[in-house]
Amino acid sequence: MASDGAALHSDTTNAHVSSAAEADNDDLVFLRRAVLSLPPQVLKDLLSNGVCARCILKQFGLHEHICSRPSVTTPLLSAILREVEEHGDAGAANGGVGESKGVIDVEKESQEVCRVCLGILQLLYIDDNGISVKKSHACDFAAAVADPVKQGGYQIDSFCLQVSLPSVVLDNEQAVWSYIKEKYSFETWLTEKFPSSCITVEDFLKLSITNPLEKLLDVKCNENSFRVQLTYTLSDALSEKEPISESNDCYKRRKIDATDLLKNSTDLQKVESHDLTSNSSNGCKDDRVGLSKFPLEKVNSNGSCSLVFQCYKTSVYVGGRYLKYSRNVSQSRWIIDDERIGEASVEEIVGSNILPVCQGDKYKFHAAGREDIDVRMLGTGRPFLVEILNARQFPSDLLIKEIETKINSLESKLVRVKNIRFLGSQGWELMREGEAEKQKQYVALVWISRPFENEDEHKLSSFTDLKVLQKTPVRVLHRRSPLEREKIIHWMKIEKIAGSSQYFLLHLCTQAGTYIKEFVHGDLGRTYPNVGSILGCRAEILQLDVTDVKMDCFQA
Repeated sequence: MASDGAALHSDTTNAHVSSAAEADNDDLVFLRRAVLSLPPQVLKDLLSNGVCARCILKQFGLHEHICSRPSVTTPLLSAILREVEEHGDAGAANGGVGESKGVIDVEKESQEVCRVCLGILQLLYIDDNGISVKKSHACDFAAAVADPVKQGGYQIDSFCLQVSLPSVVLDNEQAVWSYIKEKYSFETWLTEKFPSSCITVEDFLKLSITNPLEKLLDVKCNENSFRVQLTYTLSDALSEKEPISESNDCYKRRKIDATDLLKNSTDLQKVESHDLTSNSSNGCKDDRVGLSKFPLEKVNSNGSCSLVFQCYKTSVYVGGRYLKYSRNVSQSRWIIDDERIGEASVEEIVGSNILPVCQGDKYKFHAAGREDIDVRMLGTGRPFLVEILNARQFPSDLLIKEIETKINSLESKLVRVKNIRFLGSQGWELMREGEAEKQKQYVALVWISRPFENEDEHKLSSFTDLKVLQKTPVRVLHRRSPLEREKIIHWMKIEKIAGSSQYFLLHLCTQAGTYIKEFVHGDLGRTYPNVGSILGCRAEILQLDVTDVKMDCFQA
């Protein structure tokens, strides 16, 4: 049995070696054909200027053929070019793997960092620990990208690959393109062999690693809410040098700093994608810039870009309606001079129970308006969203129901929630639909400075769609702009209190954003008309409750 196992292991090893040899042979055949089909003087020119094999071949539109070929390296291209010069076209075309042992050994030589892509297409980078890393194959590089995804425990059904590069890389690409076009403008092969545009380094890298990454993660790549982001930044050795774009405004691009990584997902940063086609055809027309930029400055062995792998989920939302039964609970956490105001907040009670289930990094609480800390939220409740940043798990309907039950069973009974549901990434749009047109209903306990008469009840109840001008209330002037706003009081109804002549309950429906307290007492004349001016006496509001927020979302 042991000998059988050893034999099986030997067969497997031989199969892998054979497969690798076949791959090397295919790469050699492809490279020979490429060298024979392209102008040798340009290949030698670019190689001598420190341009890597992949950057050279992609300039001639061969990117689809070299993305999946691990052996397409600069030393190998140089060796084949020498072989063609020494043995001629026929000898190079008939050469085999066995005859090219010296060519393959060239791979062991240390490679210079490409002056155009700065090592990106050579799969060279500096990791988080400042160590220079070289991956020999796109599959190996994809494995390094996939590791944080697997370790993060994300529940995904697809992913979106994003790549962010230093602007100098695009400038270098443009300089190479312009250099070839200008220097060899009178060559007959230029229009036949040299395309008017070519794929960018960013897109080439994506093309190289997308398929192996799909296999490693067992999901497809598309425009999904789960992002796999590769952010390249200039290393210390590179950033000390002046970028080539500084001398020509038409090549300037925004530099991507390390601090730009992973902004919060409400204001999620979009990775900028540069299209070399548009730059070459619609950008700077002066092709002499290519000649003026060459040769590009040599990059030392430690001059490759720093690379950060990151994976994150764009925000997902859990929405519903909340009711607040206490006059000492704020909507959001309220701290002044390191001292908490109120005994709790709706944000903390609701958010702290949802976040662990979604396994996110943190949460943000959003609501359709807000009530003051001393105002209760009753009736149908106020629509809210809990935004989960970088959620690793999506809660099932059963888990959502358990969250609702847990919050409603809290001993404090300060807050209750209803109609909770998981909304994915569409929650924000759902909340904003119709918010500007929403109406709110209130009930206020009002005191006036004289006995309340039947005529007073008739006056207040007779108004429909009463227009009110409100200047920013004195109590919020320290945080709001001093503006004048027109609001509408849709209707008012009176509920008398038995045994009291100066107190009554005022039920009213208003346009969203109306300051109810100020509508009652007038705010030193800053809100007009107001209850006091209508009744011709002093009016004060003692208590206020919100009884309905009229919005379609999160209804039962």
